[in-house]
Amino acid sequence: MTFIVSYTADPVEARRTELCEHKGDGHPDSLCDGAADAVSQALCGAYLRAYGEVRHHNVDKALLIGGRSRPRFGGGVVDAPMRLIIAGCADPLPAPDDVVALARAAAHAYLERTLRHVTRRVPIEVAIRVGASQLRGTVAPSAGIPVANDTSFGAGHAPYSRLEEAVLDLSSLLRSADFRRAYPCAGDDFKVMGRRIDETIAVTIALAFVGREVAGVKEYFAQKSAMAQWLARRITFDCAIRINTLDAADATDESGIYLTVTGTSAEHGDDGQVGRGNRVNRLITPARTMSLEAAAGKNPVSHVGKLYNVLSLQMARALVNEVAELRDVEVQLLSAIGQPVNSPLLVALRCALRDGCAMPLDEARLQHIVEARLADIPALSLRLARGEVRVF
Repeated sequence: MTFIVSYTADPVEARRTELCEHKGDGHPDSLCDGAADAVSQALCGAYLRAYGEVRHHNVDKALLIGGRSRPRFGGGVVDAPMRLIIAGCADPLPAPDDVVALARAAAHAYLERTLRHVTRRVPIEVAIRVGASQLRGTVAPSAGIPVANDTSFGAGHAPYSRLEEAVLDLSSLLRSADFRRAYPCAGDDFKVMGRRIDETIAVTIALAFVGREVAGVKEYFAQKSAMAQWLARRITFDCAIRINTLDAADATDESGIYLTVTGTSAEHGDDGQVGRGNRVNRLITPARTMSLEAAAGKNPVSHVGKLYNVLSLQMARALVNEVAELRDVEVQLLSAIGQPVNSPLLVALRCALRDGCAMPLDEARLQHIVEARLADIPALSLRLARGEVRVF
């Protein structure tokens, strides 16, 4: 393993501008991530029960095909439902267990507990086959240590910036039970886009409204204004909040505003795909180093696209928490296909030090923390298999 530490005087907080985004659970991309990872977790559980170990699978290809709808105040009609396709590979289960049936059931269950206003079961097509023999062997090789199934990298950073915390705080409020009780018209599909210019933070929120909970245009705009005020009263930072900025100010009917039947834009042609949404830190952060790997649906034992992205995030957090001199850390882990997952080809740290701290640091301290996290990979894999670590 090559271990390299570099230093920067340009942490994200020192830059004049920063962007950050979060997609809510009902967003079409998040629905694909959630359904795919629910299938992976169901497979992991079935393999553990049948074989005592997680077997090879990757079900990280999911596509949500948007439907057609006619939203109306007080109701509306879905003319063509959204559809979900899940594709990938998976080792077989003992008879009479069926991988396809298990995957479909897991995806259905996820969508039904996530989409509160969808009353019809979403059609799901499952295309899962047995994977290539070489890749199947990466999960449980003869040496006993899983090996990387790909040459790829994972990336993570810590701590969250002020803007990142602001976006996550607003996202938590939007999905909270208090917000949903106060505003039954709020759907499950939302996106929070934040920007910082110097010290000023502003956010734009896209939030699907549920037509049957809104009586008319006047109430829609009144509810939207009240939501912005409700959110502003509950955040601990100065922030300008705008909601549904595409709405026509002079709208007289449903056509000029963001109204839905089911609370998600997927009902009227907005498609979704695994990997186009949040990274494993629950954010999309173009100002940071990040991987474009889709973590959701990948097996948690040998697929470095999942394992190393989660691990790099946890490493960055551990480094910042345990080394007082560190202000900001970015971690990159590079794998080599066929090499043990606990022995990456490269560990690269990019560190920003707190004011007054001399550099370089004692790198042995940093490497010790990294190696402790690498040694914890088996436990991390099990937590991922159980769904205890969110990956989107």
